[in-house]
Amino acid sequence: MPKDKYIETPDKLLELFKDYVKHERDNPMYKLEYVGKEGRIEKTPLETPITFEGFEVYLFNKEIINDLGDYSSNKDNRYSEYATIITYIRKHCYVHNFKGAAVGLFNPNLIARKLGLTDKVEQTIIEQPIFNLDELSNDNSDSEDLHP
Repeated sequence: MPKDKYIETPDKLLELFKDYVKHERDNPMYKLEYVGKEGRIEKTPLETPITFEGFEVYLFNKEIINDLGDYSSNKDNRYSEYATIITYIRKHCYVHNFKGAAVGLFNPNLIARKLGLTDKVEQTIIEQPIFNLDELSNDNSDSEDLHP
């Protein structure tokens, strides 16, 4: 007998994702800066990236589920009705992070790597001889001058 689903419906999954996004917005990280001669501390709230992995951690912390792998992979064709919502969640995360990096809100290098957007550089190494050994061969008539 198959195990019950931890998240009963696609609508419930979408509702949980919206709760996660709201939670991230309502609980920013803070950058601490020391200002002035007296070193007064200022806390600047920072928006955090919305990620699929962050959503999974949020669900784990809420004791709902610790991994959405079965939902994402449609294990045993039991999660087909979730495919649209999973795709939406992944695209939402991608767009949020891409836009955040594009406007300088998030570190562009980190986000580019996370999104798989890093430039691939192909290098070809060509070995070049330092000396022309053909000039030192016995076929060279000048070689007799080198060895009296």
